[in-house]
Amino acid sequence: MKEIKNFINGEFITNLSGKTFEKRTPIDNSLIGKVYEAGQAEVNDAVTAARAALKGPWGQLSVVERVNLLDAVANEINRRFDDFLEAEIADTGKPHSLASHVDIPRGAANFKIFADTIKNASTESFEMRTPDGRTARSYGVRVPRGVIAVVCPWNLPLLLMTWKVGPALACGNTVVVKPSEETPSTATLLGEVMNQVGVPNGVYNVVHGFGPDSAGAFLTSHPGVNGVTFTGETRTGTAIMKAAADGIRPVSLELGGKNAAVVFADCDFEVAVQTVTRSVFENCGQVCLGTERVYVERPIFDKFVAALKQQAEAMKPGLPNDPATKIGPLVSQEHLRKVLHYYQKAKEEGATVVTGGGVPDMPDALKDGAWVQPTIWTGLPETAAVVQEEIFGPCCHIQPFDTEEEAVRMANDTPYGLATSIYTQDLSRASRLATRIEVGLCWINSWFLRDLRTSFGGSKQSGIGREGGLHSLEFYTDLRNVMIKF
Repeated sequence: MKEIKNFINGEFITNLSGKTFEKRTPIDNSLIGKVYEAGQAEVNDAVTAARAALKGPWGQLSVVERVNLLDAVANEINRRFDDFLEAEIADTGKPHSLASHVDIPRGAANFKIFADTIKNASTESFEMRTPDGRTARSYGVRVPRGVIAVVCPWNLPLLLMTWKVGPALACGNTVVVKPSEETPSTATLLGEVMNQVGVPNGVYNVVHGFGPDSAGAFLTSHPGVNGVTFTGETRTGTAIMKAAADGIRPVSLELGGKNAAVVFADCDFEVAVQTVTRSVFENCGQVCLGTERVYVERPIFDKFVAALKQQAEAMKPGLPNDPATKIGPLVSQEHLRKVLHYYQKAKEEGATVVTGGGVPDMPDALKDGAWVQPTIWTGLPETAAVVQEEIFGPCCHIQPFDTEEEAVRMANDTPYGLATSIYTQDLSRASRLATRIEVGLCWINSWFLRDLRTSFGGSKQSGIGREGGLHSLEFYTDLRNVMIKF
């Protein structure tokens, strides 16, 4: 059984309280680790170490020297690819094919892309005449914001953590990371990498624990933190935003979603079916950008439902390393209870269960895991709970529509506004809808296709702020103006 410790000022430590919590794998619910919960003292030590590092060797490095260290971090993650892969699979239960293709490579790439971004970032410069006839020139200078609290989700633990740590460090900040209590391993393992490549002590810190009355609350309310970035549910984001208001500290929040796919009759049918299958069921539906509402133009509605049903029923659950496994478990027993609650709710609300709706029949060795069936519903009104509320499981409701206006109205009928995907051969129509559907990200005839130089974030209750490429610099740096009179 692993001991998973906090990583503070370059050292792996336990805690003063002696408090620990269990880490169980969702594959079979077996105990795989004991995690040391950080208290107020450990969080304070981490923030203090991060503040000291800003004034120490880290703060004295040039951009080129920082970038070289981040390239080394990415290379070391790739060198230890199998270690990170094993840790990620043990925590999440996701198939080997998914974690090896997405989670670990993107986790390393995030350091590379933001190292390149900061090397090539420019600022503005203007020249003007002064009232006395002389010349003045102004220019912008980007400086690190300071200590960044990075609060991470459990669905893509390494990928989404490095998506924030990469730009934060590239811009010269230091970080205190609070990974999800469900997925503590890869954030901790990254501490070994930081030490191995020579990142100065205090630059990267990890504290483990929960939200209220634990590491999460202690960190986000700490006066020594200069900014908070968070990915997770809207309710938690609201609490973080309130905590950050003390001290007027900026936040970057990527929150919940109830994302829609809009499928027109003129789409490439096979592309639409295959892509919607991914967007609904990949990572067992535990993707913030995933699809939970599907709107299909009436002439192809029945055909599309039947095709998606066939795809869902072909998704074999099983062990992560089995090449035949197409879907893993949910992340925990707690999340399984939440998803099954919505499955029952759908039946109570009168849904037609096209497929799924329960727990699959698993071998005895896996029966205690957090397994759930891929599920499709039809027949519910737009006011139904499973149509309005984020479930974060492998499920969707499919609804027919007749006109473009109707599709836009239903897609926008949610307090969320994270992402959407549109399937049509008519690019004029696709462009119209891309501006009318109220989201931060829109895919046309695709899904989860990302150029990391572009903006990422949600609208409405799906978040505040944008990250990605140069957009990340708006949060991770302060822009100062310098005026010189000649």
